[in-house]
Amino acid sequence: MQSIESKVIRQRIAKTKENEHSSPIFMTSSFEYDSAEDMQLAFSEGDTNIYSRYTNPNFKEFIDRLCIYENAEAGHATASGMSAVFSSFMTFLQAGDHLLSCSSIFGSTYGLINNWLPKYGMETTFLDVNQVDSWESAVKQNTKMLYIETPTNPGLGIIDIQQVANWCKAKNILLVVDNCFATPYLQQPLNLGADLSIHSATKFIDGQGRGVGGAVLGRKDLIEEIIQFCRTTGPALSPFNAWMFSKSLETLAVRMDRHCESAERIAKYLEGRSGIKKVVYPFLESHPQYHIAKKQMKKGGALVAFELEGGLDQGQRFLNALEMCSLTANLGDTKTIVSHPASTTHSRMTEEDRLAVGISNSFIRISAGLENVEDILTDIDKGLSILK
Repeated sequence: MQSIESKVIRQRIAKTKENEHSSPIFMTSSFEYDSAEDMQLAFSEGDTNIYSRYTNPNFKEFIDRLCIYENAEAGHATASGMSAVFSSFMTFLQAGDHLLSCSSIFGSTYGLINNWLPKYGMETTFLDVNQVDSWESAVKQNTKMLYIETPTNPGLGIIDIQQVANWCKAKNILLVVDNCFATPYLQQPLNLGADLSIHSATKFIDGQGRGVGGAVLGRKDLIEEIIQFCRTTGPALSPFNAWMFSKSLETLAVRMDRHCESAERIAKYLEGRSGIKKVVYPFLESHPQYHIAKKQMKKGGALVAFELEGGLDQGQRFLNALEMCSLTANLGDTKTIVSHPASTTHSRMTEEDRLAVGISNSFIRISAGLENVEDILTDIDKGLSILK
């Protein structure tokens, strides 16, 4: 039996008459029919290419490959990771509904939940990642969805997907997991009981910082509802980006193996260094949810977080001393990226809310790239040395 990695690489759309080895890009807004009857049939069936706002061969190959990785019945590609999150919320929540969400999440997702969902009459309760055993008590009669990230952004907290999935099913609550940090190679939330798995393809799925896109995977009946919402509202992924992400999935496994190997080396290098309060990495034994991470993730991921002694000035001095690592608002690139969440991705959160999820002014996040790990460590050492 073929491995999942081999199946993903060999999964592709049908060849054209040119008999190409690599799938072509279908840069077309619409598709032509031989007769009026064929056109009528296309609109009555759900799997025929009609219009690239919602159907395109490149979308199909990208999603088919993701579905193999995640053991999903179906999926849908979107213009960005945030459009995948928003579409999932708006498809299954309505005025009067209650959303549960872990408190440690991407800054834009926090803004969406905190600032925009209330305008549609939805209420939210944020839950502490370190107190998952108490989450069930937050359920209300109108609770319709639990939204989680694991590992969380940027604190790398780990949530037991199977544990929360069990009580979500018992209470008829939809469980949605943002699987961006782990990627479909390292973690499969649907196999652990989640209803939907969301990705920002912009990150490790692309892997080279070239394009923006997203995807939602899950049961066919749920995905069909999301497709109808997206078909009407239009958060469409371009055929070019879909083609690019699909090609990137062919190398996801080998890239993530290297990312994870380097990230673990970085985490162990940072542990015990003077001037560092704490280091967070899912596969370090010091991580509070280490055993959960080992249970549900193949490897520890590519992200490392640590907190420096001192405040904002120390964090900025560290970043400014780096010579090779990139300072940019992204992650999951071939290039190692170092960021300061308190002043960038999570700057719109109140200081109280940031501190509650462990984002201090000296909190640093590293996305390990594919450079030689010794070069990464040398650059990090330059940043730490200037703080002495």
